[in-house]
Amino acid sequence: MTLSIPPELNSASEVLSSLSTQQKSKVTEAEMMQAVRTLLLGLGEDPDREGLKDTPKRVVKALQFLTKGYYESLDELLNGAVFTEDANEMVLVRDIDIFSSCEHHILPIIGRAHVAYIPNGKVIGLSKIARICEMYARRLQVQERLTLQIADALQGLLKPQGVAVVVEATHMCMVMRGVQKPGSWTVTSAMRGVFADDARTREEFMNLILHNTKFK
Repeated sequence: MTLSIPPELNSASEVLSSLSTQQKSKVTEAEMMQAVRTLLLGLGEDPDREGLKDTPKRVVKALQFLTKGYYESLDELLNGAVFTEDANEMVLVRDIDIFSSCEHHILPIIGRAHVAYIPNGKVIGLSKIARICEMYARRLQVQERLTLQIADALQGLLKPQGVAVVVEATHMCMVMRGVQKPGSWTVTSAMRGVFADDARTREEFMNLILHNTKFK
């Protein structure tokens, strides 16, 4: 989903209450493990051999962790870490590691996010910016949606003068299969408020995030 904040929501609490997270899955872990077992059989493997005996359980646990963002909420994540502050200069957290999963192939998306905002009477704990990125990354994603969700979450929560988000990532669905192009990387951006309207502000942000494009 792309998170969009209705214009009539004016407070952080209203924004938080408008955001929904998924309820507990109606599918049991046993059913999920059986599905993995079926996949192994379809691949021509023997799910009862020693090396694969516990693989269905491990795969289910891994997928639950990699998609735990579905069951997290901004309310719990923020834990009240939005503060009144007389600040009006850019706040930037760059090089936030991102690990997500492509919704088309459920293969890894690995990269980094750069997030900036210009306060308008409210600031957020710096670690919470990274946690917002993490929450949306830990879902089945496309990079374009992930970038928008991060930007819209901050815009809705803080009502700042502007928000800027750039995500750079390499996609294993392009590296390990299909076109098989290792070294390729994708850049997406979302600009809100003054970052969208003022070229100088946008340029300052882009200059601040310049770095070597190699992924470590």
